[in-house]
Amino acid sequence: MGGNMARRLKDCGYAVTAVYDVHAPVATELAAEIGAEACARLARVTELADVVFTVVTDDTAQLAVFAESGDSLLAGAKGKTFVNCATITPSTHVEVERRAMAVGARSLEGCMASSIPQARNGTLYLMCGGDKEAFEAVKPILEKLSSALRYIGTAGKAAQVKALVNMVMNINTAGLAEGLGLGAALGLDLDMLREVFAQTGANSQVLKTDGEDMQNRAHDCFFSGAHAAKDSGIARKLGEGVGLKLPLAVATHEQYERMVKLGLGALDKSGIAELTFKGRHG
Repeated sequence: MGGNMARRLKDCGYAVTAVYDVHAPVATELAAEIGAEACARLARVTELADVVFTVVTDDTAQLAVFAESGDSLLAGAKGKTFVNCATITPSTHVEVERRAMAVGARSLEGCMASSIPQARNGTLYLMCGGDKEAFEAVKPILEKLSSALRYIGTAGKAAQVKALVNMVMNINTAGLAEGLGLGAALGLDLDMLREVFAQTGANSQVLKTDGEDMQNRAHDCFFSGAHAAKDSGIARKLGEGVGLKLPLAVATHEQYERMVKLGLGALDKSGIAELTFKGRHG
């Protein structure tokens, strides 16, 4: 996602000066492609850039790149703006904002709905949170990355909305996998079944993106089962935090956790169908 966002901004005429990845060859290859420096240190990224986008895996990784000591994006960060695009817990976004403000920098959430092709084409749906003035300052950049851009509110609010988006998406994905799996077990023609789903109340965005892949076992990864498990867990904890019982969210989280335990977490989230079709992983 981050690499394709960098390519998009380069195409739009922005000077993408620095890239960093924990797997250095990825950064080296991208840097050569777009004319940036592949940085060996996080502090060097901040030194070279006025606006820094981060796309990491989880809370631990997010807090690590914004460490309060040692090599960190916060080193020399006064006056810089960070746009953090990972799906992580709202409380972590709030903590990153606190750390950034402590050194005179600004932090925004840039929560993304969409996938790798949309990052490359500049058609992401971006939900932003944090300081409104900071959002307005970088809005022209964000508009080049998105076909729809929405300011949600203060730090943590965009992450809450993104958690709910992924919660509902993952529930829909798990439900579709069960519907197609049951259809296959009943001997129904799945091409016909998907067509009927599309014309009825069973229709959904995941039917369009994942239905055929589930049928054909084509699980090339755009959004991994492991990430679906992580994001479902975030939503589950939000529910627990406000005293709500969310049985569908809980069941979906457990199903994706099972997918990971079976060694299928690197598959696309459509790979949850491997758990629901007879004769697959069972």
